[in-house]
Order: sequence, then C-alpha cells, then structure tokens
Amino acid sequence: MSEQWIFQNIGIEHNDLVGKKCANLGEMRRANLPVPTGFSLSLKAYKKFMAETGALDEVAGALKTFEADPDDVTHISRFDTISKTLRKIVDSKRMPVSMAQKIAEQYRRLLEDGCALNAAVAVRSAGVASHPGQYETYLHVSGEDSVLKNIIRVWSSTFNARSLIARARAGAPLESDPIGVAVLQMVDAKSAGVMFTLNPVNGDVSKICIGGCWGLGEAVVSGEVTNDQWLVDKVTLEIIEREVAEKAKECGVDTRCGGVAYLDIAPERQCQPCLSDEEIIALAEHAKRVEKLFGVSQDIEWAIDRTLPFPGNIFIVQARPETVWSKTKAKEKVDTRSMFGEYDLGCIINQKARKERI
Repeated sequence: MSEQWIFQNIGIEHNDLVGKKCANLGEMRRANLPVPTGFSLSLKAYKKFMAETGALDEVAGALKTFEADPDDVTHISRFDTISKTLRKIVDSKRMPVSMAQKIAEQYRRLLEDGCALNAAVAVRSAGVASHPGQYETYLHVSGEDSVLKNIIRVWSSTFNARSLIARARAGAPLESDPIGVAVLQMVDAKSAGVMFTLNPVNGDVSKICIGGCWGLGEAVVSGEVTNDQWLVDKVTLEIIEREVAEKAKECGVDTRCGGVAYLDIAPERQCQPCLSDEEIIALAEHAKRVEKLFGVSQDIEWAIDRTLPFPGNIFIVQARPETVWSKTKAKEKVDTRSMFGEYDLGCIINQKARKERI
C-alpha cells in the first residue's frame, strides 16, 4: 500500500498515510455508518505533485531570503506577503498527467455510484494531526477539471499565513507540509451542523449536544448564522432542551454562479427548526455509534440531504475526538466563549433563541 497515493478502502491504521479526516471517514464507512462515497489522496500525492511540477524547488527558492519571527506581531504582515507568493506558485501548476488520469478515473467511478455526470463533490483537507480550520475545504466542486484544480488549491492552503506561522513556531520546515485530501460526494444539504457526544458547556458525558442551521454547515463555522441547538439524553434519547434561533441566511448553492454563497431564507422558514424530532433522535443514535467506534467523546459534523427520504438522508461527514473536555475536568467551570473558539463547528450558544425546556 505504501507505493500507492490514491485510496478508497482505508481505516484509522492509515492515519499517517492519508491524514486523520480521511482515516476516520474510512473507519466509519467500514462500520457501516452513513458516510458519503469518496476517495482519498495520501501525503505521498502531495509530495509527488510538489516534486514533479517543480513547485517544491520554486517554493524553497522563494523562502531563501525570508526571515520573520512568528511571535513578533510587527512581522506578521511578512507572513501574509510570502504566503501570497507561495500560493501563487502552487496554484499556477497543472496536475501531472499520470496523476490527473488516476484522479479522473476515481472521480468517474464515484459518479457511477449513482451521481449524474459532473455531480458535485467536496474537496477537503486532511492533516495527520488535527488542526481545525488551518487548511481549506472547497464545496460543490463539479467536473474533472474543477476537481483537479481544487485539489491543488487544498495543497496550496498549506502555505496560507496561519499554516506558515504554525510551522515557524514549531520549528518545522516552511517549504513543505504534506497533507491528505478527501474527495467526497457532496450532500445536497437542507440542513447541517455539528454534534458532540457530551454537553460542551459542562462536560456532561451523559448528554449529546446537536447544533445545526439551514443549508451547509459552513454557516455555523463562519458565525454568519446563529444555529439551532438540542440537548439529548444519551441513554433514553429524550430531547431535554431545545433552542430555535432566528436564521435569516443559509449557506447554499447560488444557481446564478454555480458556487456556494449566503442566501436569504424566506421569512416563514427563518424561525422553524432545521431538524425534525425524528432526525434529532437518528443523529443522536449515530453519535453514540461513532463514540463507541472510536472509544472517546466525539466532535461530529453531519448533513441532512434534501432529496433523500428519512433515514437515508442523514450523513456523517467528519468525526474527531472532542478537544476541550478531554483536557478539562468535567466539573470545573470554563469560559464557554473561549471554549467554543477551539471548535471548527461549535455548538454556539444562542443568546437570542427562543428556549423551551421539556
């Protein structure tokens, strides 16, 4: 397997080969959890691309005269400047022919699994270690050329200013940061969000917290939309608390440009919950399975497809260990504002929501 750089069947034992996100998705697929169909590019693919296109040498050359202290705020602008230079180098390269052919073949196989020609996929980064938000993801990518272009853009994101500063502080080489890439069938999400297999406010492991919004989950990541939130008893699956926010916008596909944008929500839908009770319970059941599979509390991203019937419309698109209460005693008080800042898709407490306690 070490000679390969593109994979479909993987698991957690391949974390160092394809990155944590890819490995975890593969492990969940093995366990028959509802994960979108897709394929993975390994860290070797990143290295192969950088070497064969000459990007590695060009990046190293551009960095020869670069000196900056990542802890000196007066030098941060230099990271922004060199980042633009390095990303321009990587983004200007074309995928080597042999790599392009293999990726296109996998993409066509993915379409044959039930998608129409040029069906959309998500192209997502996968680091060996978990660095939420450090690398980039591209959604609703359609067509072979666009898939190839966006894989390169994901690799290019290893040269964004945040990644360069992180490597400089760790004393790691700046010219290369191999990551994996997950190419997944895009869920046509009517709603999406995150769930934790504990209560993120107080660390109570007997609860499951589910947060969501209309459309794609990126609306929660950006803070553009305040999400709905439910608290579910992990044993009885009873919905204990529910908060329904007023949601004026959703992240979705803009038919005018074919890309992802923030769209206005019709007034009659703005104050409706983005999940039905049966969807909430089904998500909680999946959350319990994911936690059992990995053996620790989980931070899980989910999406509900608008075109499929329940329960086949529910998908898990990412899972990783919960990172706050694993380091904090469950009964200690924490500042929830700083705590949620560590999450990629945090269950943001909705100060404006109408709250109903059951």
